[in-house]
Amino acid sequence: MNMNKHPHISIVSPEYRGEKMVKELVDRIATSVSTITENWEIILVNDASPDDTWSEIEKACAQDKRVKGLNLSRNFGQHYAITAGLNYAKGDWVVVMDCDLQDRPEEIPNLYKKAQEGYDSVLAQRVHREHSWIKQLGSKSFYALLAYLTETKQDASVANFGIYNRKVINAILAMGDKMRYFPAQVQWVGFRKAYLPIQHDARAEGKSTYNFGRLFKLALDTIISFSDKPMRLMVKIGAWMTILSFLIALIYIIRYFVGDIQVMGFTSLIISIWFLTGVVISLLGLVGLYIGKMFDTVKNRPTYIVSETKNCAE
Repeated sequence: MNMNKHPHISIVSPEYRGEKMVKELVDRIATSVSTITENWEIILVNDASPDDTWSEIEKACAQDKRVKGLNLSRNFGQHYAITAGLNYAKGDWVVVMDCDLQDRPEEIPNLYKKAQEGYDSVLAQRVHREHSWIKQLGSKSFYALLAYLTETKQDASVANFGIYNRKVINAILAMGDKMRYFPAQVQWVGFRKAYLPIQHDARAEGKSTYNFGRLFKLALDTIISFSDKPMRLMVKIGAWMTILSFLIALIYIIRYFVGDIQVMGFTSLIISIWFLTGVVISLLGLVGLYIGKMFDTVKNRPTYIVSETKNCAE
């Protein structure tokens, strides 16, 4: 039997600046997953890393046919690389994890064991995160805002690492969103979830490539993609400003007739500014709702482009 045709467990890992970590990552995953089954595959997705990450992936693929490599045509971003790996994954269960070894491969059997209790997704909770307090504070703030705007449950201790049933992965891949953010997609599709506290290690090599600018862009893109609530808030703000303008107008009209205002045209000018500001904001928010939906629909660009594969011939 060819195990590669229908593996029991697939492990998907996006790779960026992981040249020095690829071998250790593959060895530790293989050792860990083999305690569950020998019917597994590892899918390493090189997100156009500027170092020799792809060369290391090729070496790993040559040593074991169960290791598969995808080389993207350019840097699309971590969550697009995850999507590429998910599209190639064939396992009944799929593990998603980062390449920097902060997600410990030794936790995979624990995640799988928890899933066997009847859960479709088991998400790893990084109880003690090996990140700076500034990054942790930013992460908590982002997830709190994302939870409010998307009206979903978000946990700052949860990232990509977890194990997911095939039906969860199929549901995520069926989503037509052009903007990809894996944790939010997992929450959106639903299914029965469990959370498992795990040990979170320090990064094995180098530093994270997520600087403030990239994190801010990711947060902004995610909020815009997964929620139209900011626009709905603008509509509400505009409506309240319109109501407020009427109240202010009433006050100035009364003041005009009692003689408190001596400057000609002052009352009409103030009323016009407040009223028109409220109307404009309301209209901009309303138009923005429709333009945002149209913009997402009409763009039909590919989510990612694979330039080269290893051990993925079938």
